[in-house]
Amino acid sequence: MTPVVLNVGFYNFVSSEKILALIRSDSAPMRRMVQEARKAGTLIDATQGRKTKSVIFLIGGMMVTSALSQETLARRLGGREVQPLVGTPDEDAALAVEAEEVEADGG
Repeated sequence: MTPVVLNVGFYNFVSSEKILALIRSDSAPMRRMVQEARKAGTLIDATQGRKTKSVIFLIGGMMVTSALSQETLARRLGGREVQPLVGTPDEDAALAVEAEEVEADGG
């Protein structure tokens, strides 16, 4: 059974019905497409400032960048990996470090 939403990392979700493709982001043409989508306002950045590992193409021309690999996203989409609804340990640890940095800065 396909999940209704796909956890693309860091508490961000995408409707699985809208997904057209999951693509690696490390090629030059893909990086150019991401920059063009950013300029056009059709990019949703779900990386939380982390390195982009995959790009999700959606129906309607929108693109979503994710810090998770396309293999991980495909496993989650196919139901072979349980989708964390509250974040993975790595995501939780990264968010905790960011919170500590904000507190240290007096924020």
